[in-house]
Amino acid sequence: MSPLLLAIDEGTSSARAIVFNTKGEILGLGRRVINLYYPASGWVEQEPEEIWEAQYEAVQEALKSASISVKQIAAIGLTNQRETTICWDPLTGKAYTRAIVWQDRRTADFCRSLALHTHSIRQKTGLLPDPYFSGSKINWMLREGGVPPNAYFGTVDSWLLYKMTRKFLTDVSNASRTLLFNLHTLDWDQELLSLFGVQRENLPLVQPSASFFGETSCWGHKTPICAVLGDQQAALYGHSAHKPGEAKNTYGTGCFILKNIGTHPLPAPEGLLTTVAWQISNQPAVYAWEASIFNAAAALQWLEKIGILRDYAELDTIIDEKENEVCFVPAFTGLGAPYWDPDARGLLIGLTRQTDRKDILRAALEATAYQSAEAIRIFEGISALHVDGGVSVNNYLMQLQADLIGCPVLRPIHGEVTAWGVASLAAAQVGISCTPLPIQAEFIPKTDKTFSLQRWREAVRRAQGWAKQRI
Repeated sequence: MSPLLLAIDEGTSSARAIVFNTKGEILGLGRRVINLYYPASGWVEQEPEEIWEAQYEAVQEALKSASISVKQIAAIGLTNQRETTICWDPLTGKAYTRAIVWQDRRTADFCRSLALHTHSIRQKTGLLPDPYFSGSKINWMLREGGVPPNAYFGTVDSWLLYKMTRKFLTDVSNASRTLLFNLHTLDWDQELLSLFGVQRENLPLVQPSASFFGETSCWGHKTPICAVLGDQQAALYGHSAHKPGEAKNTYGTGCFILKNIGTHPLPAPEGLLTTVAWQISNQPAVYAWEASIFNAAAALQWLEKIGILRDYAELDTIIDEKENEVCFVPAFTGLGAPYWDPDARGLLIGLTRQTDRKDILRAALEATAYQSAEAIRIFEGISALHVDGGVSVNNYLMQLQADLIGCPVLRPIHGEVTAWGVASLAAAQVGISCTPLPIQAEFIPKTDKTFSLQRWREAVRRAQGWAKQRI
């Protein structure tokens, strides 16, 4: 029997665990839903203990589903929702507060106050001073959250690693999403720490993505954790996009487009970010350009919540039978790339007496493709787009995406590319060879969608800056 690999895949809406063989075949899967809390407008939180308990149970379920013992697992890889920030007591390991989720916008005013530092921050980190990233969340916890100055602060990977091993660690890909990490030195930056009011002792030790993160006995047998990656970087690796120029888009709660740019942190075009993709042992780090779109499937989840989307199978019946007059801008928590407007808010426009549920559902799907197309046009030299994530199974959406960007869209044999990416990276760290995932479907551009994209841009213009309006 070939070696077995366990991926711990902690996302925004659920904790998942998957057992793979070296061909990328899924042998067992576990999943638990994680609650999101919205205590104020623009605030998004999660309970750290709920995250851990959900992930623990998901692993148990995956092992049971695969009908194996944890003793049969050769290596564990951990991938996680990025930027979400947790703080805990270094002595007891107990969380002080709820986690502040990456979608949270409470620090928008603080980020605006950093305007004079934008150039320096972008030069060092490849990022922008935006509430999306972890640094401003840590600053808020220290200033307004009642968290003591000696607390441990970490992204979700650090929290789970601490629970599993009692080690305080992170990897370069997650560290690069904090606004505190220097892409050039691959270390925490003292000037940035001072700017955000954070001490180096508050933060975890940074390691290469493929390295030894300790052993865990949580599931009954000591098993090595050999890889840690932020979820979007893991998806890029899982698509075998290991060469400069190769790109992917993950269609999940948000959409995240990454393009491998090689071993130098090249400045990204306006509207995009530069981030660490991964680092294998002591090799040079690999970097990526990224477009981060905050709300994609989140729009469908909202439509389900208010009763417009009754069954996700309805989305499979949507076809391009006529021009849709309805535009839906799902800026529930502002707009990310390429607009970077924390004050934008959701907009549904173009409604008439003839508008029905299907028009609105279609508009929500189309919004995902429009947002992605607007970001992809800024990237240079993307000849094909690899896709994954829950919404990528929709053929209408994938064909529209190909039409909007004018290049093929490639969908692999299954959608668990994020988990497969970190599992195959963990395998590489322990000397196990894995097979790339085969392509299941290719969508070729068929129709010019220039007019539709122009209407979308006008809808976005009307949604921007809404939260700053005062009547």
